Amino acid sequence: MFTDKANAIFQKVIEKYHIINTVDQPFENAYPESDLIEHLLYRKCWIDTVQWHYEDIIRDPQIDPVAALTLKRQIDASNQDRTDMVEYIDSYFLEKYKDVSVKDNATINTESPAWGVDRLSILALKVYHMNEEATRDDASAEHNAACQKKLDVLLEQRLDLSTAIDTLLSDIEKGDKYMKVYKQMKMYNDDELNPVLRSQK
Repeated sequence: MFTDKANAIFQKVIEKYHIINTVDQPFENAYPESDLIEHLLYRKCWIDTVQWHYEDIIRDPQIDPVAALTLKRQIDASNQDRTDMVEYIDSYFLEKYKDVSVKDNATINTESPAWGVDRLSILALKVYHMNEEATRDDASAEHNAACQKKLDVLLEQRLDLSTAIDTLLSDIEKGDKYMKVYKQMKMYNDDELNPVLRSQK
């Protein structure tokens, strides 16, 4: 199943990040571009993992305002990278299934496969960090128990989402569903579409 591969790669990324555990560490993809989908999945989850920790840092009530503004710019850039990676992954699927004969009664899904993968990557991060909280030695038994209950729900959610993604890909492969991808028309990073940026030109 595709999601078995994706979930294993996401776990690999998250564990690799936490060896050094800093947002400033260099990135090196564990997969060559010739292994395209693995390469894309690894990069996608790395972006998500760094951004997860950006979001932790910026919520520090003692953060220096100048540092916070710099970090906000990094989060904006990371969001753009995340969206770009989703579109690359969808392009992979479009190419993979381009010769499928779509049935006359085929239907479209509410989201593309790659946006499902996006949610799966975030879920991997939630599972990892909730497991940390559920097993913290310096936390109360009540805290650990409450986090374990949340972890159980996240694990069930990951199983359901994985099943849904694999089913969608199977349906696309059989021609029962078809892909239609809309590019994310982000306006806030475009100096022609964002009125504040446009006024600075």
